[in-house]
Amino acid sequence: MEGVVTTIKSKDGAEIFFKDWGPKDAQPIVFHHGWPLSGDDWDAQMLFFLSRGYRVIAHDRRGHGRSTQTADGHDMDTYAADVAALADKLDLKNAVHVGHSTGGGEATRYVAKYGRKNHVAKLVLIGAVPPSLVKTAGYEGVIPVDVFDGLRAQLAANRAEFYWTFPIPFYGYNREGAALSEAVRQNWVRQAMMGAANAQYDCIKAFSETDFTGDLRSIEVPVLILHGEDDQIVPVANGRATAELLKRPTLKVYPKLPHGMATTYADRINADILGFLKA
Repeated sequence: MEGVVTTIKSKDGAEIFFKDWGPKDAQPIVFHHGWPLSGDDWDAQMLFFLSRGYRVIAHDRRGHGRSTQTADGHDMDTYAADVAALADKLDLKNAVHVGHSTGGGEATRYVAKYGRKNHVAKLVLIGAVPPSLVKTAGYEGVIPVDVFDGLRAQLAANRAEFYWTFPIPFYGYNREGAALSEAVRQNWVRQAMMGAANAQYDCIKAFSETDFTGDLRSIEVPVLILHGEDDQIVPVANGRATAELLKRPTLKVYPKLPHGMATTYADRINADILGFLKA
């Protein structure tokens, strides 16, 4: 459609793809996706909050989805700067930022660094990587770095096969009694294979080794932390540690739920986010 803009340019010229639905004068919700996916991972949330009168925005991180497959810039500072460029372009005020997994790290860095300037109202973290996944100066960490070395090795050896198997623990399909949804799995793989191998490879370091303790301590707005107790990708200990570092946290832990619960248990997650927005 002529005149409709679906990308913005970052400082280094990378084009960041985004979706922007709903009334432009409504309260905006910005969704930050997890690794190695795209803004499409938020379909269930975008439609839910759109139907309730919100303006909903989801972007594809650089090197992911439909955004430019850049050679560099695959770090949390650049990710946050890209979001800041998007927020400035769309003139977002009183926005709620919702981040899942790696997107939770991106949203945390964005709110900490740019939140006051860009009028952030609230932050929601779902199975998010902060404070850190490995040991850093500010946090003890919960996963040995060689686990992430293994992820990089698998990605480099056979990205398609690696991504075919990764949704199994991501959605808890390896648990007793769990029913595998091939549709959900294939949608995950579809999104992952759209992105650039180099960006996804470098992003593993960004999501596992970035220390967010200073970011979390500096955030002034209310933050909702949602974490599945059976998260096999980002341990629930991260959610609990994040709550301890924040000034205004609300923590909710879901017994038996997996990392990808925003997709497989969207009704529960959406209702809890809505309650937080209206509080």
